[in-house]
Amino acid sequence: AIAIAHNVNILQPGDEESISAVDCARLRPDGNYLSRDAMDHLTATVRVFARAKPEDKLEIVKSLQRQGAVTAMTGDGVNDAPALNQANIGVAMGIQGTEVAKGASDMILTDDNFCSIVSAVEKGRCIYAGIQKFVAFIM
Repeated sequence: AIAIAHNVNILQPGDEESISAVDCARLRPDGNYLSRDAMDHLTATVRVFARAKPEDKLEIVKSLQRQGAVTAMTGDGVNDAPALNQANIGVAMGIQGTEVAKGASDMILTDDNFCSIVSAVEKGRCIYAGIQKFVAFIM
């Protein structure tokens, strides 16, 4: 997870990996999830969660949304569908992903490559800018 996060610039060279990237077992140290306040504090400081169970993904999304963040979640299985649906932008894997995950998501990575997300956002911004220019021209 850390290598992928570095590859797509989620983690920067100066980030302290022990703080910015954690195992999801920290969300439920005694088997139960942390309190809302503790969960919100953890999700506010951590940038990468490794070994996330589907229910962990849902709790992370809910916590970030409580803090006013716009969330994106990736997933490939049936169990990921609730988190994909809850997130502002659900991203499913196109090759390994199930039809349920694809149906619950907003975007499908046809090549299962996380770097494609960056390219898709860049293209989306260009399209959006073009629409803005068109509307301004029409008015």
